[in-house]
Amino acid sequence: MTSSGDSSSSSNDESEKQLASLPKGDGWGLDDNLCLYQDFWVYSPQLKGVAEFQNDFEAFDSDILLSTLPKSGTIWLKSMAFAIVNRARYPVSSAEHPLLTSNPHHLVHNVEYYQSFGTCNSLSDFVSTQYSADTSRLLATHMPYHSLPESLKSHTSSSKIVYLCRNPKDNFISLWNYLNKRGPNITNPFPIEKAFDLFCNGISLFGPVWDNVLGYWKASLENPEKVLFLKYEDLKKEPKSHLKKLAEFLGFPFSVEEEKGQVIEDILKLSSFEFMKSLLVNKEGSVNGLGFENKIFFRKGEVGDWKNQLTSSMVERIDGLFEEKLRGSGLVFES
Repeated sequence: MTSSGDSSSSSNDESEKQLASLPKGDGWGLDDNLCLYQDFWVYSPQLKGVAEFQNDFEAFDSDILLSTLPKSGTIWLKSMAFAIVNRARYPVSSAEHPLLTSNPHHLVHNVEYYQSFGTCNSLSDFVSTQYSADTSRLLATHMPYHSLPESLKSHTSSSKIVYLCRNPKDNFISLWNYLNKRGPNITNPFPIEKAFDLFCNGISLFGPVWDNVLGYWKASLENPEKVLFLKYEDLKKEPKSHLKKLAEFLGFPFSVEEEKGQVIEDILKLSSFEFMKSLLVNKEGSVNGLGFENKIFFRKGEVGDWKNQLTSSMVERIDGLFEEKLRGSGLVFES
């Protein structure tokens, strides 16, 4: 008879073998290599959370999942969604609002990083301790649509998925700058030319970018009641109309009284890049076990900053690449 301890050890050995067999990719100058798991790239320490989320997570009808690629507006989306969903519990104008004293990553957790936000040994334990069953669970991920838990994607579930994407050129620049503020890259920055080549070859965190974006784009076309697809640039152009659209989609629409008052404007201010960057909590401290200083999540938040850092040949290459990858999908990014 095999003891439970032996079974656990055998399972761990099998997981180690599976990890060792995964194709490896350049980690953009960081200590860990990227691993190719189910056709997307992820750092090896995150594989446990990724696999548990996919295999063990059971969605409630009231669940809300926020999905983004890294550095494509994640904090902005988390801030807006948190303020919308919790405005009855936390009035937006309150001096005690959690967004004033907590980094958005502490309020809306990326499930694949759960090990960095506490001492729980499993994702199920983490979710049960962090979220109340009588409120909408607001979760986040960077995982591609095809690898999400089936219970979340099911057409019979009323859970909601919101995806925010960004122009690939700005996404690349933001990601490269961000990773150069971490680990060995701080004193020895990873060359932009090498990072750009990896990005265009599909080797980037939770990429290839075009696969990640297209997965959610197609899902939003097939089931618009289930998946809301947003662009960072559109939010910048028309923040009020897109905030209202987000609130309605999430099932927390603004009342007539709220629209006549300052609620929408207050949420836009509270979640704005400039305001969030100015808060002491986002200038100091770090994100728990991740060890990232809060301040590195806030750089410029601009549209078109790529023009200051990409060469003309880089622009020509990335524009041609995404024109090819997105052809026939109906999805277009402005040049």
